[in-house]
Amino acid sequence: MAGGLGLFLFGMRVMSDSIEKVAGAKLRHILELFTTNRFTGMIVGVIFTAIIQSSSACTAMVVSFVNAGLMNLFQAAGVIFGANIGTTITSQLVSFNLSAYAPLILLAGVLCVMFVKEDKVKKFSEIVIGFGVLFLGLSTMSSAMAAMKNEPTVVNLLASLKNPFMATLMGLVLTSVIQSSSVTVSIVLLLANQDLLSLHITLYIILGCNIGACSTALLASLAGKKDAKRTALIHFWFNVIGTALIYVILFFAEDLVMKVIWLISSDNGRFVANAHTLIKIFQVIVLFPFSNLIVKLACLCVPGEDKKVGYRESYQLKYIGDKVVFNPATAVVEVVKELDRMASLASENLNRAMNALITLDEEDIQEVYEVEKNINFLNHAITNYLVKINQSTLPIEDLKSIGALFHVVNDIERIGDHAENIADAACQRKEEGSNFSKEAQHEMGEMLEMVNKIVQYAIEMFVKSEYKHMQDVIDLEDHVDEMEREFQKLHVERLSKGECSPEAGMLFSDVISGLERVSDHATNIAFAIMDQEKEAS
Repeated sequence: MAGGLGLFLFGMRVMSDSIEKVAGAKLRHILELFTTNRFTGMIVGVIFTAIIQSSSACTAMVVSFVNAGLMNLFQAAGVIFGANIGTTITSQLVSFNLSAYAPLILLAGVLCVMFVKEDKVKKFSEIVIGFGVLFLGLSTMSSAMAAMKNEPTVVNLLASLKNPFMATLMGLVLTSVIQSSSVTVSIVLLLANQDLLSLHITLYIILGCNIGACSTALLASLAGKKDAKRTALIHFWFNVIGTALIYVILFFAEDLVMKVIWLISSDNGRFVANAHTLIKIFQVIVLFPFSNLIVKLACLCVPGEDKKVGYRESYQLKYIGDKVVFNPATAVVEVVKELDRMASLASENLNRAMNALITLDEEDIQEVYEVEKNINFLNHAITNYLVKINQSTLPIEDLKSIGALFHVVNDIERIGDHAENIADAACQRKEEGSNFSKEAQHEMGEMLEMVNKIVQYAIEMFVKSEYKHMQDVIDLEDHVDEMEREFQKLHVERLSKGECSPEAGMLFSDVISGLERVSDHATNIAFAIMDQEKEAS
């Protein structure tokens, strides 16, 4: 029995992880696109959880989306409601006796992993292996339970479970320990198939399993922000209120409920699977119109707001790190959001430094240096996080984009360095008392305006993964290169005519060269999306 349970848990983990690796990025895009309202969010939640076979994984991904600002709590509620229906698909699969085919399924998966060189086929084969191991575990457990029928102690113990409250408590505790309602319901299904559990009592165990399934999300949210805790509580309150409703119905009409479920069931196993599905569907139908109230209840349980981390906040991460629930399927999305924040800091700092170069404002100069320290902090923190997630089970598409993300972090950091160099030039100019000619000031302003456009387009393209401004970036970069050559030439002419001092001339030359390099780094960021697609192909 223990060995069979071990195989079942391992098979489910392998299958779920492999599906996330193969299809995690695509499923995330679907989740992002079709959760604009609660109803479509619920449908997506059903499909998503049915595919990855884990409501916990779906809930964790929803928490990440809420944290990244891609989804609000009301949209998250719809997905969570749907996930509660999707999680019943496992027990439906288990109720169909596929154990006889498990060895063949497992062999097919292993042969593909061993002899097929195509990476995508190998990843898909891992799903097949997980599926085969899962049903091999079920077969082993089923055989062990058949033998239990001859053990009077076991039979009497299970037969003594008649108290609905104790049955619910047992389901809650078992699911909290195993961390999967699908596994617990599957065990209940096998026990019912062997007539070791009465069908009446399985209904109450299922209700306990539903509440116990919330433990994974609740535990994961403890280290997260307040919205993460609220998202987990939406899941919790949905199941608690839904369980209370079913309790009331069973109190008044238990026999009728059992007759209705039995009408669409061919055996005890199918009865348990159908009961699990129908309970969840009923709960969603009844509670869906009140989902806003459940969200408000979750907010009442976790009042207040997290300390806002703006893009200028020093030495703090907003979307990644210890205060965020880690989920492999959304890790890259959160990194991109953090990079967007870092890029805004670098861009603003560049303009602040250029302003300080002309005005010689001491406060601006010092702020450039402080912000640069923050950019360096973000550079190290994001790079370390990328190293960490590169070693986890990321979706294949996301794993292939990691290299491009490393380059983008470096390019943004280099833009910050050039802002610091311009601040150094402002300090030098202040010490020397040198002045720029009006022509030089105009030329630097003109070039900065062009560079700002490239940076803006590049960051927008990178964050949204679109080619909308690719030609604009290429044309602007060519224009900046021409401007740099032209302005350096005009600068030499002014020097030869004595229209500017050699000290100011050297600073001008360095600043113009620095701005041209900023445009190069921005162009690299724009082309990062092409590097990602090359890796993916």
